[in-house]
Amino acid sequence: MNKELKVSPSIAAGNLMRLEDEVRKLEMSGADSIHFDVMDGHFVPLLTIGIPFIEQMRKITSMHLDVHIMVTNPDFSFENYLAAGADTLSFHIETSLHPHRICTKIKDAGKRAGIALNPATHWKDIEYLLPTLDQVTLMTVNPGFSRQAHIPSVHKKILELSKFRGENNLKFDIMIDGGVSHENANTLAKLGVDIVVAGGAVFNFEDYKEAIAKIKKASSSN
Repeated sequence: MNKELKVSPSIAAGNLMRLEDEVRKLEMSGADSIHFDVMDGHFVPLLTIGIPFIEQMRKITSMHLDVHIMVTNPDFSFENYLAAGADTLSFHIETSLHPHRICTKIKDAGKRAGIALNPATHWKDIEYLLPTLDQVTLMTVNPGFSRQAHIPSVHKKILELSKFRGENNLKFDIMIDGGVSHENANTLAKLGVDIVVAGGAVFNFEDYKEAIAKIKKASSSN
């Protein structure tokens, strides 16, 4: 039997006019964290939530805040997201100048350090950083828009990274972001994934608890 996946609903897929209500529903849903996609309109096309939003969210919930910054200047802005209340902070290797320094400072602040990789970026690009990391997010869509189709060709990268982790006794979590549903949860768990970001797979349903339970149950089945 596979290990049950953790589920991190992406708040950007929720009802943006009733966000506090959405958070309250997630608190009762069995979600393991809340995922925040920060987009700057440069690295990715959209412009979305930022630091003030995370600050306000931190005030109303004690849930783990998993913040994914899709920005062109992580070296100059990452500390602001930590101060705003991020518990896990992931940035893109494609835009960072000094990724090891960013990771070290995140961990020095008592937070979890993560790096995200676009579908076309090989995991070996961060091999030297893996002992420092708490989380690696592999994008299974091209970042910038929600509700895109899952890219199955990334599965080989997931398997390779999971194998390398085991062979070298590393402890980071593998997170998958993009096109996740109960239909592919079992496959992802078998590949070695630990956490999935879920948008429509949660927020398209009236009962978030039931939707999340469906993903978790599917992931742990034989």
